[in-house]
Amino acid sequence: MALINERMRTVLRRERVRFIVYPSLVLPVVALSVCSIAMPGASFRGELPSLSSRQAALVAPTRGDVEALASGIGLRNIKHPEALLAAEHYVRGRFESMGFAVRALPYSVNHHVVRNLEVTVRGTTHREEIVVVGAHYDSEPTTPGADDNATGVAAMLALAAHFKDARPERTLRFVAFVNEEPPYFWNDSMGSLVYARACKAANENIVAMLSLESLGYYKTAHGTQQYPWPMSLFYPDTADFVAFVGNLSSRSLTRAALRTFRDHARFPSEGASPPSFIPGVGWSDHWSFWQVGYPALMVTDTAPFRNSHYHDESDTAATLDFERLARVTDGLTWVIADLVRVPSSVR
Repeated sequence: MALINERMRTVLRRERVRFIVYPSLVLPVVALSVCSIAMPGASFRGELPSLSSRQAALVAPTRGDVEALASGIGLRNIKHPEALLAAEHYVRGRFESMGFAVRALPYSVNHHVVRNLEVTVRGTTHREEIVVVGAHYDSEPTTPGADDNATGVAAMLALAAHFKDARPERTLRFVAFVNEEPPYFWNDSMGSLVYARACKAANENIVAMLSLESLGYYKTAHGTQQYPWPMSLFYPDTADFVAFVGNLSSRSLTRAALRTFRDHARFPSEGASPPSFIPGVGWSDHWSFWQVGYPALMVTDTAPFRNSHYHDESDTAATLDFERLARVTDGLTWVIADLVRVPSSVR
């Protein structure tokens, strides 16, 4: 009986610890999450308006870029080095066709030379302050990567074309990153980490970075959107929005970018800057800039949290909504214009 009583006391002690400790762990996470979702403005709701002429003009070129990368080239990564090089040449050619001088930034990985590609619109009065807009052009080794991330590259190229002749106060860079996908994700050979570290070593003043990551997949039915806990407590279950995702230290940037988007884009949008340990928060090239202390955020359709084709051979252009991609891309012109401070005539 004494042994049984001792076991009972042990069980009761464990239960008391659980009762006290578990809430003490859960409640701070929920509290941090609540603080991180307080964003300015309100998401657009209701039926989408007809495409504007500017938005309509973006549909064909963004579709063309996605199809060229995902269908014409396909699997593009170190396991398929010729295709990765073809993707690099394609993006370089698109930049050059706009009149940009492309700066290729090579480095070696597993006996291969790979390159980040950078183009610049020089700032005027605050040239030393730099805004980076980036997207990775490689794909996960088993997928043609239409949404992940040919859509991000297509949006970046469209935005570069829009701002080519702008005269921003701040310097604006568009960067196509290599090696975002596994096996280089979150390690020293990740293209954006190589780039961010080089910028930090050169003491460059990057005031904002936007990572364009998976922007073309949308659904309008309830139950189509998922989240990591506890974010599911606070956001809609319909996968019809674009998300602005930062971390706690990038909260001001996330709020400013989302405010501008909501002021000008009639398109559903959500935003958050939760702790970076929550799954998905750091799953793109913005993470690399956090590692060296630069403010950065991801603009995304949330990829695996809604897209059943994520990292699958079925991630093709046929699964995407190019009209919505055009709407998002157009909305981002206002975000970038505010960040780099361009004259209203070119917004």
